[in-house]
Amino acid sequence: MAVNKHLSLDERITIQTMLDKTHSFKAIGRELGRDCTTVSKEIRNHLLFQKKGCFGQAFNDCANRFDCPVKKLCQKPGCTIRYCRSCSHCHLHCSDYSKEYCERLNSAPWVCNGCDKRPKCTLEKRFYSATSAWHEYKEIRSESRSGLCLSETEALQLDSLFSPLLKKGQSIHHICANNKASVMFSKKTIYNYVDAGIFTARNIDMPRKARFRVRKSRHDSFKVDKTCRIGRTYKDFQLFMKDHPDSPVVEIDSVEGKKGEKVLLTIHFVKAEFMLAFLRERNTASSVSVIFEKLYQTLGAEVFKKLFPLILTDNGSEFSDPESIERDADGNMRTRVFYCDPSAPHQKGAVENNHGFIRRVLPKGTSFEDLTQESTDRMMCHINSYCRANLGNHSPHEMFHLFYGQDVLDALGAVLISPNDITLRPELLK
Repeated sequence: MAVNKHLSLDERITIQTMLDKTHSFKAIGRELGRDCTTVSKEIRNHLLFQKKGCFGQAFNDCANRFDCPVKKLCQKPGCTIRYCRSCSHCHLHCSDYSKEYCERLNSAPWVCNGCDKRPKCTLEKRFYSATSAWHEYKEIRSESRSGLCLSETEALQLDSLFSPLLKKGQSIHHICANNKASVMFSKKTIYNYVDAGIFTARNIDMPRKARFRVRKSRHDSFKVDKTCRIGRTYKDFQLFMKDHPDSPVVEIDSVEGKKGEKVLLTIHFVKAEFMLAFLRERNTASSVSVIFEKLYQTLGAEVFKKLFPLILTDNGSEFSDPESIERDADGNMRTRVFYCDPSAPHQKGAVENNHGFIRRVLPKGTSFEDLTQESTDRMMCHINSYCRANLGNHSPHEMFHLFYGQDVLDALGAVLISPNDITLRPELLK
């Protein structure tokens, strides 16, 4: 059992997932290898309070709301709500207002995660969110470690010792080595105090220190906020395919030129081996969302859902907003997004292999700054017109036409190139 160790993001995600499934603290503790009181404290320390209603009902936590005959107490201009019980503002102006508390929140698990009454509840709610808890934990940890662990008296004593000697040209190592009885700090700490400016002496008083460049710190972080992977892992993808074995798979990925410059989003229809490529100014999640929204508007809801029943991608930061891809502007589900396991590109090998054709035209290290969407479309037309042995010597363009028809190809701007006119060399774009 883990002792005196902070909870990780993965453990917090496990807590949220198991709370949503109404597991007890003991069950969660057994799963994590932690004491159940650790789970209880974690949840109570990171509660999220939300004042929101339910489907078709505004937030209202007045205990008298069901029997109250009062109408339009808030007097909002244009208010069309008949009774105050259906308004989220009237109870703020009512002298008879009495707040109702949910009795289930007075005992474990103290949150509304997994509550079967949430779809009909208009009271104030409490939730445990792994992402929110993780950010709160990091902020508290950062605050606890910030500042100087030093009193004013100690700072003055150290200053009186170090500053005169530093100005004489002595090093911090020399001072610490010859004043061990007076210095109870490490050399690194003293350097930090000098950098922070709490001593009279400055970095300029240390010749070697003044010559060194400031070292750049590197912060290792996850490419993707792990909460977006909940219900979208490769195992979830396999389960989905087991229940829907005939669903066509679409794999998406990015092709980079030079770091920090334009980048391509590739969309590969595995069954037909047909690929689309879209040029983006930066490799961001919002740029991916914009492209899928444009495809949705161009193709229409029915065709889009037929082409994109599910999408498989990797863990790149540009794919860290699956909700914007999965749902339209009205919140309606239009596709499903799943992620490969980390460091497992073979799980979407079809799109990776097809990138080889792009690299014939745009070798690695080539800058995409002079590339346009028009030239990108021309390149993809040549690639999609190139016949494949595993397609019976047919081209992806022909197979896509067989599956979805010419109208869809026209909407995507795909043109069939004559076999003898196909060019897969950098000269194609010159």
